[in-house]
Amino acid sequence: MLEIPEAQTVALQLGKTITGKTITRAVAAASPHSFAWYFGEPELYSQMLEGKKVTNTKAYGGRPEIWAEDMRISFGDGVNVRYYSDDAKRPAKHQLLLEFDDDTAICCTIQMYGMLFAFPDGMNDDDSYYTAAKEKPSPLSEQFDKAYFDSLLAENQKLSAKAFLATEQRIPGLGNGTLQDILWHSKIHPKRKVSTLSVGDLEMMYSSVKDTLAEMTAKGGRDVEKDIFGNPGGFATTMSKNNVGMPCPACGDLIKRMAYLGGNVYVCETCQKM
Repeated sequence: MLEIPEAQTVALQLGKTITGKTITRAVAAASPHSFAWYFGEPELYSQMLEGKKVTNTKAYGGRPEIWAEDMRISFGDGVNVRYYSDDAKRPAKHQLLLEFDDDTAICCTIQMYGMLFAFPDGMNDDDSYYTAAKEKPSPLSEQFDKAYFDSLLAENQKLSAKAFLATEQRIPGLGNGTLQDILWHSKIHPKRKVSTLSVGDLEMMYSSVKDTLAEMTAKGGRDVEKDIFGNPGGFATTMSKNNVGMPCPACGDLIKRMAYLGGNVYVCETCQKM
């Protein structure tokens, strides 16, 4: 799933590969998918996007975005964005295909669910997740300081650590994936109530949010996700599906998986005590 490190990586790579190119062909919903969500009618995407030149790319929270003159193309959650050179064969099935004037292309596919929104600039302001991602400070920025973090904590003392960090878009783009290593570095169990954490625990949590996300981003995302060229990220996750049953590198106890709040969490119960 696209979270802060992957969104930043995708936006940076798209900026380097497609900025200045003109969209010559746009095809949306060629392969119907029950959980592919579009802005308005996907059959209108060709009319809205063809002939538009890519002028910039951005990342807001977990959403990379292409600016094509007055249009915005925003990807969210489970969208796989891949870049294809002029001689590379495109996949037969896709949920969004953009071809450019140099015969390169980007192709977007969805496995579980995902958003592929194309809209005129300023026309998506009723999307609360999108506006929150644009307006709230990113953990990668200086504006996300300890005072801001403390203001979030003050309003959410009854929540668990996972619920606080990774739900309701309190921190846009920090989801269940990046959460796992953040909490492991903090030595905090995902189910632990915020109200039970000491001042030292909260300092570690804040530092881990900042430092872990920064390292993930600097290394091109997590190794459980892929970039636009199909390469896995360079950040080796400690707590992910890849590590279940393996020894914790800090203490040697086995890493466990458990279901919690609609998804899996990965825990070393020696390092992350309840």
